[in-house]
Amino acid sequence: MAKHVRQGNKTLTRIATASVVAASASVLTPGVAGAAEVVVPNTNFSAEVKGLENVQGIRQVPNIEQWVPEFREVKAQKSSHKSTTAKKAVKKSATKARSNYSAKASAPQTKKASASSSTGAKVVAAVRSKIGAPYGWGAAGPHAFDCSGLTSWAYAQAGKSIPRTSSAQAAAGTPVAISNLQPGDIVAYYGGASHVGIYVGNGMIIDSLNSGSTVQERPLNYMPIHSAVRF
Repeated sequence: MAKHVRQGNKTLTRIATASVVAASASVLTPGVAGAAEVVVPNTNFSAEVKGLENVQGIRQVPNIEQWVPEFREVKAQKSSHKSTTAKKAVKKSATKARSNYSAKASAPQTKKASASSSTGAKVVAAVRSKIGAPYGWGAAGPHAFDCSGLTSWAYAQAGKSIPRTSSAQAAAGTPVAISNLQPGDIVAYYGGASHVGIYVGNGMIIDSLNSGSTVQERPLNYMPIHSAVRF
């Protein structure tokens, strides 16, 4: 009896396999080269079917990969490719985001530096135009100046309003290290910032020092430095 059952199973397997192969072959495109191996699940039986991979819709058949190992390998390769592509896209997006953030973060600083440089150049041009003008106590131009009158007048020509007195100017501006001075910065001298001049670059300032003198260019360290500020 057991012998008849085994023979019956073998017969059913061959019939099932033959049916699949015949069904596949019946819908193949004539003249297509190449062959795919068809394996009957849970058996040692397999067969090659020419052109099976070209049958329209064959890859959408449920569990087709169990019958055609080649389809299973192709599917795995496609899945791996999609995963790699997705990872590259995420990495590219993250790099671009960092680049954009960096550009946006640096833009305001660049703009601010440019504006400060432009103002400084205008201030220097204005104060240079007054070299030789006489000192006048309490005078703020345009023909005579005291020290803070000269600095406030020069800044006004650049479109910027600053405090009128030397001590107020030293207190109101943004502190700047002497080693980091830029043209247009105000340098205060003596205790209490009782005198101010405008830094014009190359270690020089222009100021209106005292009665009987004129607006002059002189060395930065000509007097004891109190502090320096930028507006």
